[in-house]
Amino acid sequence: MASKYEVIGIHGGLLFIHAVLNSLPIGWLAHLGMLSAVWNIVGVFFLMIIIPVVSPRKATSEFVFQHFNTENTHNIHSSPYVFFIGLLMSQYTISGYDASAHMSEETKASDKNGPYGIVSAVSISLVVGWGYLLGITYAVTDLNHVLDPSNDAAGYAVAQVFYDAFKNRYGSGTGGIACLGVVAVAIFFCGMSSITSNSRMAYAFSRDGAMPFSNFWHSVNGWEVPINAVWLSAGIAFIMALTSLGSQVAFQAMVSIATIGLYIAYALPSLFRVTLARKTFKSGPFHLGPYGVIIGWVAVLWVATICVLFSLPIEYPVTAANLNYTPVAVGGVFLLVILGWLFSARLWFRGPVSNTEVKPFTL
Repeated sequence: MASKYEVIGIHGGLLFIHAVLNSLPIGWLAHLGMLSAVWNIVGVFFLMIIIPVVSPRKATSEFVFQHFNTENTHNIHSSPYVFFIGLLMSQYTISGYDASAHMSEETKASDKNGPYGIVSAVSISLVVGWGYLLGITYAVTDLNHVLDPSNDAAGYAVAQVFYDAFKNRYGSGTGGIACLGVVAVAIFFCGMSSITSNSRMAYAFSRDGAMPFSNFWHSVNGWEVPINAVWLSAGIAFIMALTSLGSQVAFQAMVSIATIGLYIAYALPSLFRVTLARKTFKSGPFHLGPYGVIIGWVAVLWVATICVLFSLPIEYPVTAANLNYTPVAVGGVFLLVILGWLFSARLWFRGPVSNTEVKPFTL
């Protein structure tokens, strides 16, 4: 297994490649985005078919749909508790669809295509993702072995499922390792898209004067790429990962906010839409009509619910090493948001950014 320094080195190398790819002209990036979409869809269909077909032993439908892993090493023996904690991975998977909004300035007819992108991303993830999970779960016949840290994949469940499917059939797990390559490439493309999305957010905030040194971050190069924001995003991602060298607890505390933080950000516009702007909001060409307010409230209440669920302990007894730091991390981020809002308000009262400083870029 790689040391933490080797992992950081690989992480830094991948971020460098992602930043280089995002520094390319927008047209090239669009082609890479299409390749990413095709790879993810085709790759998922390939894996959801090949793994259960290759696996010589199949789990029963009763195990797939009714079994709860209450006999675990985390001392969590309640089926409802296991179910609610298990929602975390589903919520994390159906995220990132806001990239369509961040890329709206580079999208033709973004007032329609942006929302269509969000809806299609969620719909495809829901259907295809569920099928993918079914394919993998039917290949699990020994749950304890799959989760055992001493197995061939060091406790990484999905990797072990792939490996066992081919090893049990052909006597070698090489095919399973190749299947992991499909996942690795998909993750690589996701990393590239994350840098794209983050750089556009940094560009938009700095364009409006809401970041320190905004004039520097919102500048674009000759290819109309926010080059400084791209490398800022990659640099911050690397710096954040460096905390894992000193303390895994600190690193886990920082990344524990990932899912809840994203969904709070998603829910805030809906909350403002159904409260402060309920009577003054002007709908665009894509809207939910009379159901918009109802769906907005459902979304807000659901996010409030998962914020509570995902703040619960994930292991008992609770210690400093396994404490769920999500509530602490969320509180810290809210403090930063408030400070950022105060900073933005100070700039706002100074006056807006001059038109000569704003250089929008389009596809």
